[in-house]
Amino acid sequence: MAGLADLKRLFRRERVELDLDDIQGLVLRSRPEPYVGIHAMLHVDDATDGRELLARLPDRIPSAHDWADDLAAWTGVAISYEGLRALGLPEQSLESFPLPFRQGMAARAQQLHDYGGNAPEHWDEPLTPGNLHIALSIYAEDEAALEAAIAAAMEEVDRVEGVTLLSTHRFGADEDAKNPFGFRDSISQPTIAGSGVAPQPGQERAIAAGEFILGEDSETGKPLAVPEPVELGRNGTYVVLRKFVSRVGQFNEYVASHASDDEAQHELAAKMFGRWRSGAPLTLAPDHDDEQLGADPQRNNDFSFKNDPKGLMCPHSSHMRRLNPRDSQLTIMTDVNIHRIIRRSSTYGPKWTPEVTPTDDAKEDRGIYFIFISARAFDTIEFLQQEWINGGNFIDLGTERDPIVGIHDDTDGNFTIPADPVRHRLNGITTFNRMAGGEYLFLPSLTALRWIGAKGWEA
Repeated sequence: MAGLADLKRLFRRERVELDLDDIQGLVLRSRPEPYVGIHAMLHVDDATDGRELLARLPDRIPSAHDWADDLAAWTGVAISYEGLRALGLPEQSLESFPLPFRQGMAARAQQLHDYGGNAPEHWDEPLTPGNLHIALSIYAEDEAALEAAIAAAMEEVDRVEGVTLLSTHRFGADEDAKNPFGFRDSISQPTIAGSGVAPQPGQERAIAAGEFILGEDSETGKPLAVPEPVELGRNGTYVVLRKFVSRVGQFNEYVASHASDDEAQHELAAKMFGRWRSGAPLTLAPDHDDEQLGADPQRNNDFSFKNDPKGLMCPHSSHMRRLNPRDSQLTIMTDVNIHRIIRRSSTYGPKWTPEVTPTDDAKEDRGIYFIFISARAFDTIEFLQQEWINGGNFIDLGTERDPIVGIHDDTDGNFTIPADPVRHRLNGITTFNRMAGGEYLFLPSLTALRWIGAKGWEA
């Protein structure tokens, strides 16, 4: 997928069919490369103060109308169900939200396969059930811009006494934009119909706007259910936030124990991810990494799996192919387009090196906030967790799970690499990403933020 700079060049306002001036810019504005940022978690102690904060925040949040402008930093704000309740929304509005959102992520642990070390009782304190009410996320191009944006946001928070700052967590990556395991990430992004950008290389068409924006027509030809009243729901969307602590040392150790030298280790890691560390997809560079290809947004996502039906180039069970099967032949038929997501993930901690050991895992704060936007966010993440991540039936691999983000009890995981004449199956995979907390969030429109701030239900 084209990066932010490329998308800005491709944007044409005459193509726009959405209410961009009412949609938060974070929906369309992806991370720059390099990027820095901060996630701030807030708790509403007093409804009046909470609403006062929300009433002023729209002045600090760029709309999607400005997403292609030269912004050095931008802020997004999302609210949990408990946060909406703490802000005093009427029951009629609260009950109009989907059941999974009302229950919250922790209560959906069974559907999400959040058990064992990933269970809610082990989550970080700010992300334990009921604590996170408002999430502020700031993305910036450099530290100076980030500091200015943080100062502006915290000025608003400090002006009210009834909102508590639970925690902040900084994140960022250099121009390679790599995840904790050293792989370029967030490459594959959907193009949203009516957003002003045409489909990019590797995409057959733009996805219906209603898959991402409430009130617009979805892939079914009709809008999905919208929270009531219209001032609250329209032009909003939903966010899944899941914080992971990455066990990079364990991953390095596993790969080293199953590959003979550095080159073989890089190749095995690429087979598990589906791309080389540069971002080059295995289907286009099956034998060796191609850094120029990986860095080229016009080519690094321009591929299909039609010419690799047996998975000889990119294994069916690789992380990338599982989470976006594209035109793969699936044992269980699925409409891939209704499971597309807008990725806003953020990496934190030291960069990957092959020298990171399991001992380092216990000493270093390293991981990723898996964040995505979708009007079907809750159905999508629970489907992904149950079927594409922690199952293998859809690709005729039984109980085999995602080798990177799947849940593996102790060392019971396996990974199949198709080969001719005999496939290669690796055993002993453990859980390389431990869940440290998360929440289901509502990303309101700018109108909705003002409506909540003004207690619009009493107007």
